Amino acid sequence: MLPKIAVTLGTRPEIIKMAPVIRELEIRGADFFVLHTGQHYSYNLDGVFFEQLKLRQPKYNVGAGSGSHAEQTARILVGVEKVLLQEKPNIVLVQGDTNSVLATALTASKLRIKVGHIEAGLRSYDRAMPEEVNRILADHCSDYLFAPTEKAKSILLSEGISEEKIAVTGNTIVDAVYQNLKLAGEQSRILDKLHVSPKKYLLVTLHRQENVDNRARFTSILEALDRAAAEFKIPLIYPIHPHARKQMSEFNLQAPRLTLIDPVDFLDFLQLESNARLILTDSGGVQEEACIIGVPCVTMRENTERPETVEVGANLLAGTSPDKILECARIMMGKRKKWQNPFGDGKAAEKIVNIISE
Repeated sequence: MLPKIAVTLGTRPEIIKMAPVIRELEIRGADFFVLHTGQHYSYNLDGVFFEQLKLRQPKYNVGAGSGSHAEQTARILVGVEKVLLQEKPNIVLVQGDTNSVLATALTASKLRIKVGHIEAGLRSYDRAMPEEVNRILADHCSDYLFAPTEKAKSILLSEGISEEKIAVTGNTIVDAVYQNLKLAGEQSRILDKLHVSPKKYLLVTLHRQENVDNRARFTSILEALDRAAAEFKIPLIYPIHPHARKQMSEFNLQAPRLTLIDPVDFLDFLQLESNARLILTDSGGVQEEACIIGVPCVTMRENTERPETVEVGANLLAGTSPDKILECARIMMGKRKKWQNPFGDGKAAEKIVNIISE
């Protein structure tokens, strides 16, 4: 018997990674509702994903919008509390490491509602990253910790969290990729639109505040990418986040050899990922996706909360120095998939719902 469940999300990655859980709950006829915090609120970063993944529209949208970390988190706290007091769910599910996750987990915990944290136990050990603070605090106020790997479980145990609360389920991104990769191949026309061929381009994602809000770092990374485009003589496709585009303009930065495009939907992005020769990113989720679909990856950060990708040989940490990024790109350009996906068998959502039902 499943309890009453609140599925909460607020950003593009959360929608994608929660989609398999929502589908599993629907299959079982569960009593649940979807609560959207509104942290991502543009159609390209939000609404299109509900349509494309064929998800029911959220019953509630708190409409938090943008703002400083304090302002955004505070608006989510207030809005989520009202909904939870009205609906009285038995358990609230959160996913990942955003301000939505922290605020929702904290609110539910103080209302004595059980919290289930999907993708628990990830650590970059860099407290300068807001996401690191969010994921640590969410883990420590959760009642169910759904760890994607044994490594994540060992991290939680080392922090004193009871083993009874932890389950290794795999990551729901594997479910999402497996469920939608074929669909992306059939429906997406993004390669034709961009006039690129499979394995004849590089894909870039770059959006983290510590990179794009720091002029020197952003300049350094863009220089590396521009040099890579010149050296490899193939297009670099960069679906640029609105905030990163704003910062490029504000800092008066140029990247003449990069192909900048607006953010794309999930199926188009999956198609871009799966057909890229190499992916260069500062995103944790993209590191996972590249590893799952067998595309070499270079991470433009000093650390990663997905060390499994590096350990299996799918990913290299390059930092933000142009010379180091280029060196890592050369190495990974020659890499062919010989690694095993460490993030599970694509049945994470089923395992998570099984645990809740017990």
